[in-house]
Amino acid sequence: MATVHLRIGDLVGKLGRYPPWPGKIVSPPKDLKKPRGKKCHFVKFFGTEDAWIKVEQLKPYHPHKDEMIKINKGKRFQQAVDAVEDYLKKAKSKDQQPASSMEPISKRLKIVEEDSGSTSIQAADSTAINGSITPTDKIGFLGLGLMGSGIVSNLLKMGHVVTVWNRTAEKCDLFIQEGARLGRTPAEVVSMCDITFSCVSDPKAARDLVLGPSGVLQGIRPGKCYVEMSTVDPETITELSQQVITSRGGRFLEAPVAGSQQLSNDGMLVIVAAGDRTVYEDCSSCFMAMGKTSFFLEAGNAARMMLILNMVQGSFMATIAEGLTLAQATGQSQQTFLDILCQGQMASTFVDQKCQILQGNFKPDYYLKHIQKDLRLAISMGDNANHPTPMAAAANEVYKRAKALDQSDNDISAVYRAYIH
Repeated sequence: MATVHLRIGDLVGKLGRYPPWPGKIVSPPKDLKKPRGKKCHFVKFFGTEDAWIKVEQLKPYHPHKDEMIKINKGKRFQQAVDAVEDYLKKAKSKDQQPASSMEPISKRLKIVEEDSGSTSIQAADSTAINGSITPTDKIGFLGLGLMGSGIVSNLLKMGHVVTVWNRTAEKCDLFIQEGARLGRTPAEVVSMCDITFSCVSDPKAARDLVLGPSGVLQGIRPGKCYVEMSTVDPETITELSQQVITSRGGRFLEAPVAGSQQLSNDGMLVIVAAGDRTVYEDCSSCFMAMGKTSFFLEAGNAARMMLILNMVQGSFMATIAEGLTLAQATGQSQQTFLDILCQGQMASTFVDQKCQILQGNFKPDYYLKHIQKDLRLAISMGDNANHPTPMAAAANEVYKRAKALDQSDNDISAVYRAYIH
């Protein structure tokens, strides 16, 4: 095969052991050093982050476009391909060659080590993308709820071989049709797979999955990886990690996710991980399939961070509902209130989604019962730290009222109904 010489300005596709992605070779930032001992180009990827990539993993874009599209069917990848085509059209309209300079199309790769020891590694982390990690092809997934279903779908789209299990077996059928394998018990899934993810509703469900009959603990062997993605309290994480790691020689990672059902479906979750760094690295290709960003924190801190994030989200949603009903009580237009909120300094995707309250759309994107559980756990965490959480405590009471009104299985925005009944 003839050697292909690539240079700055060339459009390329990253191919190899990781999901393919289109990009352009550019000059690296002056403060970013080239990895030692590697023949690399600095690539600005369309729609995601930038990184040093080994020469052997880069191919000319056009001859390999169809190959990449065949392998990667994720939504973010399709958006990246669209961005390449848009760039080519603009270059052509300006009578420019594709190799000409262009404005930055994404942020620089960020690997930030904070004082606490946490690390933020974006989706195109050079560690994950340069081939120094070999992703497993045997993935297990336990729990096919609102979040788990979208995650598994994206893992399959990215070419992973996934074995699934769910307490309600019928939920597995759709994924079996999409190419997943069926595990009869959690123990069987873990025994068949290199890395097994769990995403269930609460601490009790997480414990039962590991410690119950035919549970994870019975399938764990030395070297097996178990990743807990459920939002639970730190005490549960400590209990499960000690049971899995100490008793059977397994490897443990806590990796709860920030997001919603829609973000899960779109592969745009934020993963907050802590624990065994080698497991985090082994999960790289999986995290790329399910999320836009992942963070690695000190051991035990992922559960704490996720509870704080969900505490803020739950309190904010309750405040929106309170403002909406106060507007009505004082003779203001609720729609005008929402319009101003959506266009002011608090505008966000979250606010846009929750502004459907007036249409009575409470289809669950994140269950109300789960946000109330998260508030309860966050308040307990505050008690243990002797830290006041009066705002969260007040919001928690409103969500409890909403649950009493039979809103548990609706979206968190159904907290609005606690104010009108």
